[in-house]
Amino acid sequence: MYINSKDDVAYHTERLIAIEPRFAPAFRVTGVPPLRRRRDGFEALFDAIVSQQVSVASANAIWGRLKTAKLTGPRKVRWASDENLRACGLSRQKIRYARALAEAGIDFKALRNASSDEVVKTLTEVPGIGAWTAEIYAMFSLGHADVFAPGDLALQESARMLFDLPERPKERAFREMAQEWAPHRAVAARLLWDYYRVAKQREGIK
Repeated sequence: MYINSKDDVAYHTERLIAIEPRFAPAFRVTGVPPLRRRRDGFEALFDAIVSQQVSVASANAIWGRLKTAKLTGPRKVRWASDENLRACGLSRQKIRYARALAEAGIDFKALRNASSDEVVKTLTEVPGIGAWTAEIYAMFSLGHADVFAPGDLALQESARMLFDLPERPKERAFREMAQEWAPHRAVAARLLWDYYRVAKQREGIK
């Protein structure tokens, strides 16, 4: 199943709450969460690599310089010198990751019809792409309805607050918890992110 429209989000939200009523309080304060669909392909993953461990402002600035230099496509990345990429703001490690992605030869069109597990397996074989990045790609670039990102700290903290847990669930336990929300886990993630955003504004959570 895929989430391609706001109506799809609303449908999965309704079904999720039917099987897990504990999401109802989040829905009451957030409403139907946004679609948040993104483009798929090489640039989406390259952008994700650029964004790792830097602020949003820094990531946007680096990506802007890469676009100006026309260094956002796989062939351009392969042909560019390290100096060219470094001048745009990429670290040595991210240059290595960018080149690995450019050389990986991923069939992005084929991924559109792959399962979430296949997407994660394919993408995490590339250095610099971990499970979280692959799961987010499946969720927002491919529109998968039943994928989750249990390693996300905001999701963990949101679940702690919403479900009144004594501490943030660890990734493995959180993944098992989320199994109960299938096949609507991508909307569960959206609701938890939105609930975290509202609660953070209301309570000043760090």
